[in-house]
Amino acid sequence: MRMPTAIKLHKASKLLELQYGEQRYNLSAEFLRVHSPSAEVQGHGKPILQTGKLGVGLDRLEPAGNYALKLCFDDGHDSGLFTWDYLYQLATRHEQLWADYLELLAQAGKSRDPNESVVRLML
Repeated sequence: MRMPTAIKLHKASKLLELQYGEQRYNLSAEFLRVHSPSAEVQGHGKPILQTGKLGVGLDRLEPAGNYALKLCFDDGHDSGLFTWDYLYQLATRHEQLWADYLELLAQAGKSRDPNESVVRLML
C-alpha cells in the first residue's frame, strides 16, 4: 500500500496535492472526477465516459478508514472511495491516463466543457 506522506486540498486552484516522500503530484479535481472509482463512473465492468467536468472542484476530503479517501466534488458526486493504491496509480500514471481520456472524448465527439455538452445534447 502506497500511502501519501502528505495530502493538501487547494480549493482555489482545484488541485489535490499528494506527496510520497520527496515526490509531489498535483491532480486536478476534473481529472479525479472523471477517474472516480465509483460505480457511476466505472459502470459494472464498462466505464462510462464522463463529459462536461471542466471546472469541477473539490469541496472536501473525508478519510475512509485507513485505506482510502472519499472525495466530495462540488457537482454533488461523492460516491467513490479512492484507495491509497488507486490514488498512487492516478498520480504516477497521470500523463497517460489524461491523454487516454482526451482521446476517448474526441472519439465520442464530446467535450470537457459542460456548456458544449449541453449544446450537443440539444442538437
